[in-house]
Amino acid sequence: MNSAVEKRENVDRSETAKFDRLASRWWDPNGESRPLHDLNPVRLAYVAERCSLRGARVLDVGCGGGLLSEALAAAGAQVTAIDLAPGVLDVARLHLYESNLTVDYREISVEALAAEMPAGFDAVTCMEMLEHVPDPGSVVEACARLLRPGGRFFASTLNRTPQAFALGIVGAEYLLRLLPRGTHHYSQFIKPSEMAAALRQAGLELEDLRGLDYNPLTRRASLKASVAVNYLVSAVKPA
Repeated sequence: MNSAVEKRENVDRSETAKFDRLASRWWDPNGESRPLHDLNPVRLAYVAERCSLRGARVLDVGCGGGLLSEALAAAGAQVTAIDLAPGVLDVARLHLYESNLTVDYREISVEALAAEMPAGFDAVTCMEMLEHVPDPGSVVEACARLLRPGGRFFASTLNRTPQAFALGIVGAEYLLRLLPRGTHHYSQFIKPSEMAAALRQAGLELEDLRGLDYNPLTRRASLKASVAVNYLVSAVKPA
């Protein structure tokens, strides 16, 4: 981080620039965001099974071009979605003209929004984002502040294991070229024990930890017991 502003916002500008470069192709199911398209139904189902979405106030943190944000809105949620990459937010807003859905997209850090809207949401999602910020614990803590008592936090990320390095970086970025090279950095992957510690530190109670399986050849995604590569987590804010 090169400035006090970036430190306050907990953002790596090289990361946001990387995603802005993908913005124009974000909604192409066969483009660089293809894995996100394939994983999105599983992520939505995981949230919907643990949180009644119709009429719920839901925040999508690190929303990118809005794949999950729109899915949550289509399920009946009142969705606010935030990101610090202006290019992908522009694409997300434009796509609403195609989907005819309503999502409140905002360019703001989760820490700043937590100061503005404490206890403002029934659920907070943070998918494939924590491994891209300098301080993931700060994001988790801000998400906890944004939840009302009894609200739920959902996140997905990559485990820091040899299997995750082989599949998430070598396989996905170099061999199969599903993602641009440099999308992920192994040192930023998050072990479940580290995630659990961050949740406890933020005052959240871990409810569920589930592995996420993805076959890039068949494009099929599903939940599984092993959390060795990708995993989803659900936590609740005590009432």
